[in-house]
Amino acid sequence: MIATEKESLLKRVDAALDDIRPHLKVDGGNIEIVNITDDMIVEIKWLGNCEYCSMSAMTMKAGVEQAIKQKLPEIKGVKAVNGL
Repeated sequence: MIATEKESLLKRVDAALDDIRPHLKVDGGNIEIVNITDDMIVEIKWLGNCEYCSMSAMTMKAGVEQAIKQKLPEIKGVKAVNGL
């Protein structure tokens, strides 16, 4: 992936995450993008209370991944590089 393409994709993913961030912040958490791999997997890092929350896996599939894929269907999946 060319650097400018990746930068554009990162911005678009970050904008998609803005839809879910208010829900995470209510519980004292947040999320940040670490990387987008060449095979279109978004690597995220849980922040705050989300890092140790037992609901993070469910939030990942039902919230984060859905929010991203809805706006960026080219993304194949999302995985956390920290947390549970």
